[in-house]
Amino acid sequence: MTIQQPVFDPVKFKDTTRKQWDSAAEAWNRWGSLLTRWLGPATELMLDMTDIGKGSRVLDVAAGAGEQTLTAARRVGPTGYVLATDISPGILDFAASNAKLAGHANVDTVVADGEMLDAISAQPFDAVISRVGLIYFPDQNRALGGMRDHLKPGGKVGAIVYSTADKNPFFSIPVGIIRRRAALPAPLPGQPGPFSLGDPAVLAKRLTDAGFHDVRIEKVNAPVRLQSALECLQFEQESFGALHQMLAGLSPSEQDDAWAEIETALGQFEHDGQFEGPCEMLVAAATR
Repeated sequence: MTIQQPVFDPVKFKDTTRKQWDSAAEAWNRWGSLLTRWLGPATELMLDMTDIGKGSRVLDVAAGAGEQTLTAARRVGPTGYVLATDISPGILDFAASNAKLAGHANVDTVVADGEMLDAISAQPFDAVISRVGLIYFPDQNRALGGMRDHLKPGGKVGAIVYSTADKNPFFSIPVGIIRRRAALPAPLPGQPGPFSLGDPAVLAKRLTDAGFHDVRIEKVNAPVRLQSALECLQFEQESFGALHQMLAGLSPSEQDDAWAEIETALGQFEHDGQFEGPCEMLVAAATR
């Protein structure tokens, strides 16, 4: 008797992802100052590598609450333009509000699936960026192809992704603990996830397969610095909806036990009254 292996369902995955980010939107926005400290240097490098400057037209895919959207908007100035897109209407509302509060009249937002960018009607862009978004697209090649189609000839794509799990224990340790406690199987073949593009060779191949050239990839040390392991636990509990999805099959008391084990494990990164969770990002850029 042949046992049928489960098959990854990209439609269900994206629907779940949309709901997760709608639910986590307020918290992700509230932790914006941490995101600036944590991902700011990698973001600036991505904007440098994609030649974003005064007057540039930029498409931000999977923009979230728009922290990096505003960084790009400051760079391009009033003569430039930034269009922020995301699959989650809830989180994109924060991006629109944040842009308005910051006085950026050069920012628009459109709810859009990152794999269906052909639905966006816009003049070609000088650069397309995606910060910690590409890793969660079921069809990364299709997403990159859509980004390429929205670029001017010679325009650049930029992306920030996590490197390998062993370089990102602040995230991989909680994932491992939850996977073990919830008896979850290993990710299915082709399934997206936080470390799906952690190998620079895999990331480079995705870009070249999508028709890009002059691929450049840089590693950036991006430690998550907070007051304590408990504060990191709070950040992940509130903002990482995928962890809650993984815990869904456990009882409330079993979930509490899992979170307690995660806090204990994260405690190894607490020294001298400060928490510093190891994290390494890959920043990639390539040319159309």
